[in-house]
Amino acid sequence: MKKILLRVLLVVVVLVILVVVTLGLFLDRAIKSGVETAGPKFARVAVRLDSVSVSLLSGSGKIKGLVVGNPEGYTTPHAISVGSASVALQPGSLLSDKIVIRSIRIESPEIVFEGGLRGNNLSQIRDNLNAALGGAGERSTPQTPSESEKPARKLQVDELLITGGKVKVSLKGTGGFAAPVPLPDIHFTNLGQGPEGITPGELARKVLAAVTEGAIKAAAGAVTDIGKGAVEAATGAGKEATEQVEKTAKGITDLFKKKK
Repeated sequence: MKKILLRVLLVVVVLVILVVVTLGLFLDRAIKSGVETAGPKFARVAVRLDSVSVSLLSGSGKIKGLVVGNPEGYTTPHAISVGSASVALQPGSLLSDKIVIRSIRIESPEIVFEGGLRGNNLSQIRDNLNAALGGAGERSTPQTPSESEKPARKLQVDELLITGGKVKVSLKGTGGFAAPVPLPDIHFTNLGQGPEGITPGELARKVLAAVTEGAIKAAAGAVTDIGKGAVEAATGAGKEATEQVEKTAKGITDLFKKKK
């Protein structure tokens, strides 16, 4: 009798392990697929995620190789690149209506600010996201969801930290990048604590708005340097080229002053 019970228990344990492993595999794939599908849909830019690994037993996860592309008309390779990020969540919440994420830590992201007299890539992505989600003041779903789409699952994020970021500045008409400048740390706590939680779209919008604001402030100091360098480089190319570069640099500097 004991042998039979032991065998039954062994089978149960094996089945549980198989279920956990299978759920983990499908969860990883679902996250990767969701990011690469929702990103272009809402932000209107290409989004690539190399890999996701989530342990249902420990609640820990790793994200590698997240790249957010640029809107049409911009020429730099990407807008945001994240080598790796770590996530800690409450495993039991994965089966509930609201997923509880204890922490998200994004380390050393590279932000590319590509700007000109008519705007910049980061603000364009942010505006695309706001438009898709119904405006900055609304908590909701995209403006034109299909009837078959299910409501987005709600999230609770206890802590989100973006640290060690660098901003590269590229100004149209000035001929290149400025030296990278540090991005101030971005720290959120207690997001979605109430029963309604926060949707993934709302979380993305909030984080992107903070990244955009921080990048613009960080880039402001580099604008003058890159403008001066471009003017010096254009001096030998003739009066018309020099005047165009000066006009571009001054116009973008004025835009930064208005945002402060």
